[in-house]
Amino acid sequence: MKPADLTALLEELYRDKFAQRRRHVAAARLVGHYDFNNSYQYVIAREDTHLAWLRDALAPMGGALAQVPEPEVASGRPGPERLQTILRDDADATRAFVEKWRDRVASISHARHRRMCEVVVGETREHQRFFEQALAGRDDLLGRRHATIGTGGGVLPVRWVE
Repeated sequence: MKPADLTALLEELYRDKFAQRRRHVAAARLVGHYDFNNSYQYVIAREDTHLAWLRDALAPMGGALAQVPEPEVASGRPGPERLQTILRDDADATRAFVEKWRDRVASISHARHRRMCEVVVGETREHQRFFEQALAGRDDLLGRRHATIGTGGGVLPVRWVE
């Protein structure tokens, strides 16, 4: 793979991963279920790491970092139908991401960049499983809490409270 081709591929992967992260941030604002929202926060944190890796890989190559607008997320009244739509859309989008990138990443001849991209795709596959399990109603995605400990009824309406 020529350096220009590698740069273009990493730029495209960065753009796709950044778009996914923007979508997950927008979705997390609408997901009030405590355990599902925690899973979104976990996914977003891992995507921040993926983007940092890609930025670091692109910097010495002179690669461009794309900006993508925040996407629209299923609107409507809060409730189970909206939550199911959001989770289904995210499961489908992560599945499409993995399908698009799995074989392309395998073709990267630069071993360090290939391995980095394999981790990005592999962890995105893990995120897909989170969304699929949440869609199926599983709420123990990041572990189980003691039976006597509750969640307080959901997440706060803002991320930071001082």
